[in-house]
Amino acid sequence: MSLTNPPDLIRVRELQSRLGAQGRVLIDKAADTSRALVAWLDRTLGRLMTGWMVLCGLAGLAKVATAPLPAHSGQQALIMLAPFLLIAFAPWLAYRLTSFCLDAGLLTRQPAFRLAFLGRWRKLNAIEVRQNPVFGPTGLMASLVLGLLVNIPLRVIEFLMAVPAMASSAPSWGLVMFYALAADSIVMSCAYMVCFVLAVRAAPLFPRMILLVWVLDIMMQFAIAHAVAGSAPVPDAVTRSLSYLLFGNIKKVLISTVVWLPYILLSDRVNVTYRARCAARL
Repeated sequence: MSLTNPPDLIRVRELQSRLGAQGRVLIDKAADTSRALVAWLDRTLGRLMTGWMVLCGLAGLAKVATAPLPAHSGQQALIMLAPFLLIAFAPWLAYRLTSFCLDAGLLTRQPAFRLAFLGRWRKLNAIEVRQNPVFGPTGLMASLVLGLLVNIPLRVIEFLMAVPAMASSAPSWGLVMFYALAADSIVMSCAYMVCFVLAVRAAPLFPRMILLVWVLDIMMQFAIAHAVAGSAPVPDAVTRSLSYLLFGNIKKVLISTVVWLPYILLSDRVNVTYRARCAARL
């Protein structure tokens, strides 16, 4: 087809316009879907947490019942079950406390100073923020929000698969590893839940909180390795498996940081939603 013919040029432009309109429709549908997903999670997470606690409790009972060194008394069984119960209730408690603080206006103020200083920005007032078309944890931001929530069951599943329930008669390295990994699941489940709630509710502290959580996650992996290494001699097979698990967690955090940190620092949506500012156009 020769583009020197005016009718050909008209047809090409019509095709480009049609494709552009279809692309905009797809983008709008994706934005609406992400907005609906985030709103649904915000509304129903309290009920979902009830099911989560039931599943974790049942998983804990199964782990205690199948422990290689079974409990010899009800008290010992309860001690073995306690970490699993804490894992079950910790995200729910973090969700409730963070929601309460946000409802009470305790976490809604903009920070006095900025850590994200790259770029040229213009401050927005509260009305301008809400009226801005990129306001809200939707679009690409919804993927980050969903990833924060998915991190919680993934971390717990890793714990359930990595180590059996340990009775007090277990080797010291086994007890240390069991309680250290349980503490990691509890702390990081709470941390990722706080990040999720802050993100969904457009709380200004979210960008800082997620950076803090990434640092905390890496520090927890090194703390676990140090604690287990400081116990009695650990079997080589256990050392290899634990190293694989811990370095896998560190690798996932580093990948998340590399992928999402530029977006958190420079995205118009993140800056409008959480920092009340937009790019200053030249």
